[in-house]
Amino acid sequence: MNRLLVVLALLLGALGAAQTPPAPALPTPSQPAVKLNDSDNARQARAVLDQTIQTMGGQPYLTYENRSETGRYYRLYHGRTSSTGTPYNYYVQYPDKDRFEVIHIKDIHIIPGTIDVGNIKVKNKFDLVLIHNGDKGFETTYKGTAAQDKEDLQNYLRRRQHSLEYIFRKWLRDQNVALFYEGPSVVDGKETEGITLLNSQNDSVSVYLDQNTHYPVKISYSWRDPKDKQMNVEAEVYDSYKLVQGIWTPHSITRYFNGETSQQRFVTTASYNQKLPDSMFDATVSYDPEAPPKKR
Repeated sequence: MNRLLVVLALLLGALGAAQTPPAPALPTPSQPAVKLNDSDNARQARAVLDQTIQTMGGQPYLTYENRSETGRYYRLYHGRTSSTGTPYNYYVQYPDKDRFEVIHIKDIHIIPGTIDVGNIKVKNKFDLVLIHNGDKGFETTYKGTAAQDKEDLQNYLRRRQHSLEYIFRKWLRDQNVALFYEGPSVVDGKETEGITLLNSQNDSVSVYLDQNTHYPVKISYSWRDPKDKQMNVEAEVYDSYKLVQGIWTPHSITRYFNGETSQQRFVTTASYNQKLPDSMFDATVSYDPEAPPKKR
């Protein structure tokens, strides 16, 4: 009799277990409820940026390997300059190499996107070459080649990170970058549409696009100075677009620092996808400008 009770108890237990419903599946943490840029505002921002890419040249604009230009460069102070312009050559090898050459100038003050080198006077040869390769910078004068000043190099790398090339080739392709359509505004006398891009490091850059031509008119970004903790705003304004090898290219570039005009570059000639030797972007440090002079 006891054996029969034990068997019945085991059968009832098994039947109860078979009828117990399975536990509900837990949601996967890696699947957010709302995807980034899945909003009407973000889709409008993407559509405006895509239209600009097509207007600028489409795939050739997004995929060119290098750019070369010649022109004249002006340094401005409070919006004015006393210079007649500095002739230059500029070579950019995407994504992280460039070379800027100053041509036969006795008094050199500043190079676009780089440093203030003071009043350099050399004998018989008046050239200055600045090279960036990856995260390193080099400055070559008649004295030799020196490593670029650390603060100047940091400022240059920041400008490169927020450049037009990086906006359309890197920021826009990053799935962790949020897009915000800022609406219409007037920039440099042109009706524009503003787009702000915000990455996962809480760094942002805004680009303003001409409503009629769809060309980029301006980029702007801000950063906090680690020394005085003040917020600085840098901007570049583009104008005088010309068609070069199927790519619409600005021939006037003006840079602003905290609202004041600081630099201007006027392009005379431009070209894309030239055969640039790697040696153009190679440099080796041959002297230290901060080292004490050798005793004779």
